[in-house]
Amino acid sequence: MTALIIAGLVLVVVLSLTGYWMSRMPGCTFTGPLPGLSPADQILKENLSRHINMLAETIGERNAWQYDNALRAARYIEEQFQYYGVSTRSIEYEASGKRFRNIEAELRGTGDGASVVVIGAHYDSLVGTVGANDNASGVAALLELARLCSTKAYRQSVRFVAFANEEPPYFKSPKMGSLVYAQRIRDDGDHVTGMLALETLGFYTDEPLTQQFPLPLLRLFYPQEGNFIAFVGNLRSSGLLRESVSAFRANTAFPSEGIVAPGWLVGVDWSDHWSFWNIDVPAIMATDTALFRYPYYHTDRDTPDKINMAALARVTAGLQGVIEEMAR
Repeated sequence: MTALIIAGLVLVVVLSLTGYWMSRMPGCTFTGPLPGLSPADQILKENLSRHINMLAETIGERNAWQYDNALRAARYIEEQFQYYGVSTRSIEYEASGKRFRNIEAELRGTGDGASVVVIGAHYDSLVGTVGANDNASGVAALLELARLCSTKAYRQSVRFVAFANEEPPYFKSPKMGSLVYAQRIRDDGDHVTGMLALETLGFYTDEPLTQQFPLPLLRLFYPQEGNFIAFVGNLRSSGLLRESVSAFRANTAFPSEGIVAPGWLVGVDWSDHWSFWNIDVPAIMATDTALFRYPYYHTDRDTPDKINMAALARVTAGLQGVIEEMAR
């Protein structure tokens, strides 16, 4: 019995230390009442709302089964990049007998041009949904980050990429848009130093017990109110993740958490960063944690009225600081 007790205590200690290492991030998360939005953040909020309403309401469901809408979404994204003065490239590929497009917008670096960081978000929606949070919110942030960063100069090149076909049945298949893109840049010999996936960024609540977790142990290390942005990465991406959390916390007043976890943990690889793990590039996801918080995940109630536009504006502004850190 004594041996069992000792073994149990050792297990508790090991699990506690593991959870502490997974969750321990540099800097301090923001707490307390949020400050008012600045004039620049108000503009950002209005632009984010416009993009989300266009994608989720005006265009609506966008995927291989609503193919014309998928084409309209790609065209809108391309036009917005161009309107913001960022050069674009359309990268076509075939899936299910149809032509799909990944839309790339690039800010050329001031260095030797050999190093690249990728910021990505998928623009398709699950069959039967208009995907306001999943993932019009991520695409809206992608577009606005391109606008905000277009006035800056970075040593590394920054590519903002809108991916087709992240949702089932293409998820983790050879026709997943981000995987097609990742394999192409690997074959082209591009030196990608890091990737940030923007995934379901728009839902936040201060209500108690609204945050769920894939493992009960994680409740000991994270808030149980779904009011924070989460940065998620695998073990290989731990350096990039911790640097990104530090940069986010230094650049915006908004709650933030990070987790470094093995790829097999439920939810850790559920977005386009997974594709870059497959070409051995450090890659992380910024997310509101999707189904672990959002009650309308993958339903027809995932509509623009569920998005907290003010919170999304704060998150997007903070992500600009993350990109600046990545592109040094």
